[in-house]
Amino acid sequence: MEKFVRLISMAPFFLLLCLPFALAGHDYGRALSKSILFFEAQRSGYLPHNQRVTWRSNSGLNDGKASGVDLVGGYYDAGDNVKFGLPMAFTITMMSWSIIEYGKQLGSSGELGHAMNAVKWGTDYLIKAHPQPDVLYGEVGDGNTDHYCWQRPEDMTTDRRAYKIDPSNPGSDLAGETAAAMAAASIVFRRSNPSYANELLTHARQLFDFADKYRGKYDSSITVAQKYYRSVSGYNDELLWAAAWLYQATNNQYYLNYLGNNGDSMGGTGWAMTEFGWDVKYAGVQTLVAKFLMQGKAGQHAPVFEEYQQKAEYFMCSCLGKGSRNVQKTPGGLIFRQRWNNMQFVTSASFLTTVYSDYLASAGRNLNCAAGNVAPSQLLAFAKSQVDYILGDNPRATSYMVGYGNNYPQQVHHRGSSIVSYKVDPTFVTCRGGYATWFSRKGSDPNLLTGAIVGGPDAYDNFADERDNYEQTEPATYNNAPLLGLLARLSGGHGGYNQLLPVVVPAPIEKKPAPQPKITPARASTSAPVAIVQKTTATWIAKGKTYYRYSTIVTNKSAKELKDIKLSISKLYGPLWGLTKSGNFYAFPSWITSLAAGKSLEFVYVHSASAADVSVSSYTLA
Repeated sequence: MEKFVRLISMAPFFLLLCLPFALAGHDYGRALSKSILFFEAQRSGYLPHNQRVTWRSNSGLNDGKASGVDLVGGYYDAGDNVKFGLPMAFTITMMSWSIIEYGKQLGSSGELGHAMNAVKWGTDYLIKAHPQPDVLYGEVGDGNTDHYCWQRPEDMTTDRRAYKIDPSNPGSDLAGETAAAMAAASIVFRRSNPSYANELLTHARQLFDFADKYRGKYDSSITVAQKYYRSVSGYNDELLWAAAWLYQATNNQYYLNYLGNNGDSMGGTGWAMTEFGWDVKYAGVQTLVAKFLMQGKAGQHAPVFEEYQQKAEYFMCSCLGKGSRNVQKTPGGLIFRQRWNNMQFVTSASFLTTVYSDYLASAGRNLNCAAGNVAPSQLLAFAKSQVDYILGDNPRATSYMVGYGNNYPQQVHHRGSSIVSYKVDPTFVTCRGGYATWFSRKGSDPNLLTGAIVGGPDAYDNFADERDNYEQTEPATYNNAPLLGLLARLSGGHGGYNQLLPVVVPAPIEKKPAPQPKITPARASTSAPVAIVQKTTATWIAKGKTYYRYSTIVTNKSAKELKDIKLSISKLYGPLWGLTKSGNFYAFPSWITSLAAGKSLEFVYVHSASAADVSVSSYTLA
């Protein structure tokens, strides 16, 4: 997450009016698979044997060591290499909520196991970060030194100091959100791994007690977080949020009473919101409490819970444009909150409208807005419109999910994606050298950050695909987390059950990995000056079909400069990146005019077949 100031030159909006919307139907199942895969690119620590994002390697292996605690693991939040506790915990809460609501659909898509693995990668780290009941580590590394460098996680030389909260330096917002994440995740694992679920609940209860007893804002204790993840809303929303998740996980009346007794004083019944995200949780709390009310669980707190529900419905109506104060939208219809990483608010709001649509449908009632009654189906239709915009139905016909569609960001503001993979070239990338060699490079990223949701367009639907445009091209884990549930719901339908009944997340069905197609290097004699080597770098299943991502390396084996190469590619059945189509042949991409002796270029393609036939048609040696 970058905080630099720059001027972005955009094309005037009237030019965009000439561009058609991409109105073809979307493959939500395919998008779901990609959205989950992104989390594997964000992993820190020792990567597992079944790691599917193969261009990443182990990193951050000494995290916490200087503080005498093991903090290896977890997620990098965005395009940098810092582990920020507040957004990481929110990411895990939202992934868990997605699975809780739409586990059946995730199971049908074959992605439930991957989604649960993504949650567990985060909760395993949170357990490590909570070594004592009243101690929680909330950050590893710091944004200032990290942003001074442009390095892959595998190379980073920046300060990896660990920062904690404790009774003398409290952080109720951080501890509260982490408690919410642990409680929500315990529901996810209750059936498939009950002992782990109980361990998570123990941590969640301790963290809630710690947050409630020792009150204070976490960024007053971990001051290095202020520039990047300042807690503007304070901690009352996180305390209510944690209580709501602990009630859902335990059915313990204590937490229900907490919501009822503190709703007024902590703002749960007072704040009418038009945003929901890692900082401001009120709309999420209000949605959950409205669910409890519709489930008939409010008891003596029914009058207070009705006030929560009124505020939840204020949020829903504002998203639809039917409230007394509505969210801003771009001319193309996208929710717009701010210039920097606006997409985080789009995915989070769309998730809330989706689950609330299902709650209302299960309760057999409509939504009451200032502009009149609204059927639950309109909330779902709104969420679908936002997802469709993200996937390409917008004035630019641009997909803001990397790797989905034919026109998506190529220069993502992401250190690991923008620098050659450590496995391809382990040559050390220096702190400032990374800026000179890789950050300033105008070509497409060497590593495809599949599934990443970038910051997105501005208030007028304009977007500049430039690596230094951090406001628009940087991804974040909390952009993707709500999408798991959204895309599962859109791809799998309603599921045919009452969304207000007790939730049982099914155990994931382990699938045997699909057999890898045999890769045959392109035909070339051993004495040929141009060598071509292909390999499979990723595999996934969508709609019952197995897709493969191939990396092809073209190397100049001669002692001269290679120019004017023409490649012949046959048996190609999908999109290709990294070459320029020239008639019936493929040539160097626009940013390369030649290959020096011994140098290589890489291009990639995706299709559901064995490797394409790649051969050299002609070239010039100078």
